[in-house]
Amino acid sequence: QPRSSRYAVSSIRYRPRQRHVLRYDPLDRVKAGTVFAKLYTGEEGARIFHRATQVAEWLAEHGEGVTAVRPLTYVAEDGVVLYPRVLGAPLSDHLRRPSQAVAQCLERAGVALHTLHRLPQGVAGPLPPHDFAAEVSETARASRHIPVLLPSMGVLIDALLHRARELHERLPQEPPTFTHGDFKSDHVWAVPGGLTLIDFDSSELADPALDIGKFLAHLQLSHLTYDQPGLEQAQKRFLVGYAPDAPQERLVRARLYEAVELVKITARRVRLFDHDWESRTEQVIRRAQAVMNDLELMLGLPVTQPSLRGFLGEFRKPHHTRWERRRHRRHPSEKGARG
Repeated sequence: QPRSSRYAVSSIRYRPRQRHVLRYDPLDRVKAGTVFAKLYTGEEGARIFHRATQVAEWLAEHGEGVTAVRPLTYVAEDGVVLYPRVLGAPLSDHLRRPSQAVAQCLERAGVALHTLHRLPQGVAGPLPPHDFAAEVSETARASRHIPVLLPSMGVLIDALLHRARELHERLPQEPPTFTHGDFKSDHVWAVPGGLTLIDFDSSELADPALDIGKFLAHLQLSHLTYDQPGLEQAQKRFLVGYAPDAPQERLVRARLYEAVELVKITARRVRLFDHDWESRTEQVIRRAQAVMNDLELMLGLPVTQPSLRGFLGEFRKPHHTRWERRRHRRHPSEKGARG
């Protein structure tokens, strides 16, 4: 257990009544390495330690180049989980400098997520359930300050979430499975030999489309933040890695989750006191609206602002699912348009 007299301690994250993350850098680097401490309340720390350990062990056996950081120990009396330092860099850092190597990392991230979604439910222990209605409710709560400060965007958010609920009811579903719960480029690290996944605190029993949609939404935010071209290509490379053997309906639901997640990250990641908060908030909400419009267009529903055409064209299997055959019968004019 690290002692402050032998370590330089710095705060990484502080969330009142939730959790804290501390970094311990040894004063004598010959004898010890950097350690990260995550502090929890109640029994949460024990559950997270068990979950992260089991996921890391399963990926070590089945991951094929994908690993998860394994916690060092759980200190019960302090409610602390200790983690080693990951030697590498988060994919979010690499995204700022697009290259062929970064594109390959995005594809491997898709493979990593597809692997993670095959993890048996019993491996990680009991998981809290999380459905689409809960995700929409969380998003509405997170964004409730926006209608007060920017009424025009509040109207768009309300309309978008209402459309999302209605559309979700029309889509085929599948049984929930193990999900990361916060799968984004910050939690995917490029390390020598492959990728390492971190932070399984938010893992849930949920629709796997949730993880896909979140990753796509955070890619959008990254490209907007750094004013980078190539968003469509980046998303496609990720999906090339994920898509083999993935149900087509899951990718459709992923776009619905992407639209909802864009609203949520607008509320949580676009900082209220930034000078351009208003323009950036409007920009991201418009992106969410565009994703919804294109999804409705793809499903043959009336839309007014399509902008992300062809999302599924390159990932379509040669055969049609039962749901796809029904959709083509309803909309014969679409036959062959995206085949």
